Amino acid sequence: MTPQSNTAKKERRAPVVAILGHVDHGKSSLLDYIRKSNITAGEAGGITQHTSAYEVMHADETGGKRSITFLDTPGHAAFSGQRSRGAHAADIAILVVSAVEGPQTQTFEAFEAIKKSGAPYFVAFTKIDRDGADIERAKRMLLEHGIYLEGAGGDTPWTAISSKTGEGMDDLLDMILLIADMEELAGCPDKSAEGMVIESNRDSKKGISATLVIKDGTLMRGMFVVSGRAIAPVRAIEDTVGALHENICAGRPVIVRGFSELPEVGAPFISCVGRKEAETHANAHAIKEILPKNTEKDGAENEEEARTAIKIMIKTDVLGSIEAVMKEIEKVDVPGSRIEVLHTGVGNISENDARLMIGAENPVIIGFNVKVEPSALEIAARNHIEIAQFDIIYKITEWLSMEAEKRIPKESEVEKRGEAHILKVFSTSGSMTTAGGKVTAHALQTGKTVSIFRGGEVVGEGTIKELQMDRRDVRSVPEGNEFGAIIKTSAEIMKGDIIKEGNGR
Repeated sequence: MTPQSNTAKKERRAPVVAILGHVDHGKSSLLDYIRKSNITAGEAGGITQHTSAYEVMHADETGGKRSITFLDTPGHAAFSGQRSRGAHAADIAILVVSAVEGPQTQTFEAFEAIKKSGAPYFVAFTKIDRDGADIERAKRMLLEHGIYLEGAGGDTPWTAISSKTGEGMDDLLDMILLIADMEELAGCPDKSAEGMVIESNRDSKKGISATLVIKDGTLMRGMFVVSGRAIAPVRAIEDTVGALHENICAGRPVIVRGFSELPEVGAPFISCVGRKEAETHANAHAIKEILPKNTEKDGAENEEEARTAIKIMIKTDVLGSIEAVMKEIEKVDVPGSRIEVLHTGVGNISENDARLMIGAENPVIIGFNVKVEPSALEIAARNHIEIAQFDIIYKITEWLSMEAEKRIPKESEVEKRGEAHILKVFSTSGSMTTAGGKVTAHALQTGKTVSIFRGGEVVGEGTIKELQMDRRDVRSVPEGNEFGAIIKTSAEIMKGDIIKEGNGR
C-alpha cells in the first residue's frame, strides 16, 4: 500500500472528539456514562477502553450504527501537539461547563485552546440534575466572556446533559455526528495510515507501546509505524479493548507495541510498507535534530535585516549527502534574505514532501540526485512551491543565491497590501475574533495591522495574531487561498467584511 493522489476515493470516517473544560465540571463523568451505557447496550464490537481513547457506537438519524472516538488526554494535549500535514488529534471539541458553577478559569483556557486549534466545537452544560443548576445563568456568564451560543446572540451550538441520569446524552452524540457530517470528515482507505500519538508508555514485559489515532489511510499488519526517531513493526493491530485486527482505518484509535524508543505524545506518525523506508524517515528526523536550527546569522539585528525568509526542504539520495548540502546552503549570503531549513530526508521528492511545505513562506524543495514524483509536481504547482533538482553540489549555492535575490521585494512591491474577504466568523472572545476567509489580493501576513471595511467604509482596525491554511499554522497566506485567522480588534467583524493590510485606505 502506498500513498495515493488527491483523486483517490475517500470514505466517511469516524470523528475524533476531545472534551475540555474546568476541573470537576464533569468531563470524566461524561466519558464514564458513555462507556458504561455502550457496554450495557451490548454494541457489536463493544466499546474500546483505554487510559487515553475510547470508541463508542451510536445510531444516526437513519438508524445506522456509527463510530465515535473520544480522547481523554490531560490538559490540552489534543491541540498542542505538532501539526504535521495539518493533522490535529481532534476533529471536534466539546467545551464542558457546569450548570451549577458556571464557567471558571480553566473553561476559558480550554476555550482559547479550542479556538487556536480551529476545530469546530459546541458547549455541553453538565450537572443539570443537581440542585442549583441554572443553565441561563451559565449562558450569561459565557456571553460576558465572548462565547456566543445559539439563541443568545451567536451561532455556537450547545446541549445540556446529566451524567447521572443520562438526560441529553443522545442529543450530545447526535450533535457530534451532525458536526462530523457538516465537516465532511473522510479518509482514503487505500493510503498508508497517518495520524497522531495520543499516549506512549514503557512496560518491563511488553516493551514500549503507544496509542495512536489514525486520521487518514489504513494501518495494516506487516507495516512499520514511524514517529520522530521511534519505529515499530506492526506485528499485531490491537484496538484499545484488546481485540486484534488485520487492519484498522481512519478515525479509530489503535495500540502498537514494540517501538524502538518512546514516541512523543502529540507527535505525528506515518506508516511505511517496509523497514528500509521507515528507517530512512527516522534517520532523517534524527539528523534534523542535530543540525543547526537555521542557517541565518544570530541576533536581533539579523531579524531586522532579513526581510525575506526562504523556507527549504532538502531531499538527497543518501543520508551522508544531507550534511554536504547543508554546508553549501550555509554559504548563501544575500542581504535582505535568510534561509531556513524546515525538513530533510532521503529518497525521491514525494507528494507528502510537497504537502509538508504548503503554507511555508517562500517554499523551496531542493533535491540532490533524486527524482520527483508526478503528484508532487502537481501539488507544488498549485501551491507555488519551487522544486529544484541538482546533481552537482556547488550549483545549489549559485542557484539559491539567485533565487534569494529574485525573491527580495523590490521597492514597488513593498507597498503591496494583502486583502481578504471574510467568509465566516466562528467566534469572538474579548478582543479576539476567529474568522475564516479568502485572500483576494497579494498575501495576508501575521503581525500586520489591517483595516476592516464594510460597504466601502472603514469600521475598525485590528492586528492579525495568527493564520492557518489547511489547518497548519503559517506566517502568510498567498492570493487565492482560504485561511483561518485570529484577529485582535475592538471592532465587530462580520461575514462579508473586507480586511486590508495597513491603516485606512
